[in-house]
Amino acid sequence: MKYADVIIDISHERLDKTFEYIVPDELEEQVVEGVQVVIPFGQGNRAITGYVVGLHDKPGFDVTKLKPIARVVKDSIAIESQLISLAAFLKRNYGSTMNQALKTVIPIKKKENEKMKKEISLAISLEQAKIELNELMAKPRHALGKERLLRELLEVDTLDWELATKKLQVPTANIRDLEKKGIVHIESVRTFRNPHLNKDANRKQITLNEEQEAAAEQIKADIDTGRHKTYLIHGVTGSGKTEVYMDVMEHVINLGQQVIVLIPEIALTYQTVMRFYTRFGDKVSILNSRMSPGERFDQFERAKSCEISIMVGPRSALFTPFANLGLIIIDEEHEPSYKSEVIPRYHARETAVYRAKLAGATVILGSATPSLEAYSRAEEGEYQLITLHSRAMGQDMATCEIVDLRAELQSGNRSMISRRLKELMADRLSKNQQIMLFLNRRGLMGFVSCRACGHVLKCPHCDVALHLHSGGIMKCHYCGFTTKAAKICPSCGSKYIGSFKAGTQRLEEIVKEAFPQARVLRMDADTTSGKNGHEEILAAFAAHEADVLIGTQMIVKGHDFANVTLVGIIAADISLNESDFHSGERTFQLLTQAVGRAGRGVEPGIAVIQTYQPENYAVVSSANQDYDSFYSQEIAFRRLLSYPPCSHMLGIQVSCDKQKDAYGQADVLADLIRRTDPEIVIMGPEDAYIGKLKDVYRRVIYLRADDYDRLVRIKDAIDKFLLEQKQYRNTSTWFDFDPINTL
Repeated sequence: MKYADVIIDISHERLDKTFEYIVPDELEEQVVEGVQVVIPFGQGNRAITGYVVGLHDKPGFDVTKLKPIARVVKDSIAIESQLISLAAFLKRNYGSTMNQALKTVIPIKKKENEKMKKEISLAISLEQAKIELNELMAKPRHALGKERLLRELLEVDTLDWELATKKLQVPTANIRDLEKKGIVHIESVRTFRNPHLNKDANRKQITLNEEQEAAAEQIKADIDTGRHKTYLIHGVTGSGKTEVYMDVMEHVINLGQQVIVLIPEIALTYQTVMRFYTRFGDKVSILNSRMSPGERFDQFERAKSCEISIMVGPRSALFTPFANLGLIIIDEEHEPSYKSEVIPRYHARETAVYRAKLAGATVILGSATPSLEAYSRAEEGEYQLITLHSRAMGQDMATCEIVDLRAELQSGNRSMISRRLKELMADRLSKNQQIMLFLNRRGLMGFVSCRACGHVLKCPHCDVALHLHSGGIMKCHYCGFTTKAAKICPSCGSKYIGSFKAGTQRLEEIVKEAFPQARVLRMDADTTSGKNGHEEILAAFAAHEADVLIGTQMIVKGHDFANVTLVGIIAADISLNESDFHSGERTFQLLTQAVGRAGRGVEPGIAVIQTYQPENYAVVSSANQDYDSFYSQEIAFRRLLSYPPCSHMLGIQVSCDKQKDAYGQADVLADLIRRTDPEIVIMGPEDAYIGKLKDVYRRVIYLRADDYDRLVRIKDAIDKFLLEQKQYRNTSTWFDFDPINTL
């Protein structure tokens, strides 16, 4: 006998409330997680519908008090069923409770207040309204507000209350008086909050080049014949992948279906969304983390009511409640932000493929630097590879020079800007061309250390270095701990204490000192803290209100500025020194994307990569824009060490505010894993990358296996054990499958 947990109301705040029912033997094969069922409810056994969110073999209540499920709803295509099935997929494959998974796929926390507006319309015929106006005008003294309102209503069917009272300056008393006389009608109607889109956008038709057209036609032909695949479009920077997306999107929308477009981060919102909006107008909506809860709520309501056909946004947009989803696009699919850093730690790529399977939809992945996971699957035939070899407008790829910073130091140049880059900057500024300088560091974020003894000042609550900020304070970027900047070393008493200032703020100061005539904009986490911070900076640079744009990763991903002819990459190999097996891949992706920002207009572009490791294959391959060379070397490294995508990994983190319990629980789980699967490759337990965070101790265990399901079975065994054991109830344990960041 099986038992099912059923949700009656799927609103977010009621997800914790489930009811248990018996699964009749004849329905056992039909009742699965996500399916819609009819159940007897309440004392009168009223037949209502609900959704199965959990199945188990043991009842949680007295069996004699449980009722059986009446029937399964046949051919139900309710979007709720798809989303619940998707939640079950997250729970099963990424390690979470069903409730955590449900709250991920149903992102609206609670129903927000509906935004209403009042509209005024005539309650009488046009002929009667003309008579009323003439009678009003015949009076020697009459209300001018009433006259203006009646004249306007003779021209339009309805008039917005705000427009009438503010622009037309019609007093409220005048409107209410006409309402009492039965001349006008006032109605409150629902209006949706629509986030900052350009209402003057006009449809713009783009003519595809031969490569783009072949790619789009191949995908559309498969859609028309009912073959729903996952495609990987590997196109060089500037190859026009977005135009291919839009051509396929238009085809899907004409079929009466909807589209989800994922973008990796908020920095892409401005230019990316406007390209879609210019093409599709009000069919497009947007999600991002800076929107108000009301704005987010309204976008999901617009999607459910079919008011829109396209949703553009980051990872969470994947769960847009479209009832007839036909296409999911993941732009810049290699981006780490597509992996969730909160439970369940799902990856948008695999989740999108599963949602497409549920909906009978197509998936398009696009990148100039595909992740090794996606490219290896394309090589194996799981994804279909489409390659765009040249830039859309026929421009040449930017030429690239590598500057050895070791040689610069030997020659006496200790500046962040090499002599060659400074020379090229002067040339471009003299020609009124624009420059982008990329640095993968934030502000004045330098660790504080003693030059006499080497002591590094650390946060007392976290095992990380404090960073010096302007205003003479040191701050921990994990827990927020703040203290005054030290002037004397607490270890040896030396006065030679300070920080390594290699941030964007310092780079900005150097550029302004070297080129005082240059107009400089800085774009990093500090300068984009406002709601529209990214858009304002990008719009200003696009309008050539600045000559130099300095920034962190957010400036090199997806932006298209035709007048940028020089890109300088400062300290290119910082990311190579991370203690993570992804470091080579991330460096190659970042440098390739940065180099690709140059020369996208009429004038040719040049990029300068400054590095202490000019011979590294990730640096050399990115300078040559040679993905194949990089992939062949990187995949060989992964295969040799059995790292993803050549195998699978499971990271298990145990945390507790008591060090003894964190260590004890981790040891117990390691023993359990060895008993469950004696042949599994296990690393640890050991301290996490940050062993202590906010006064909580953290231990990690890593497992490696060729078979993903093997790791899932170990996760299930640990889950079962944790439910039964009592010794370490105060510890927290979570899972990360194929982690992309060091735990």
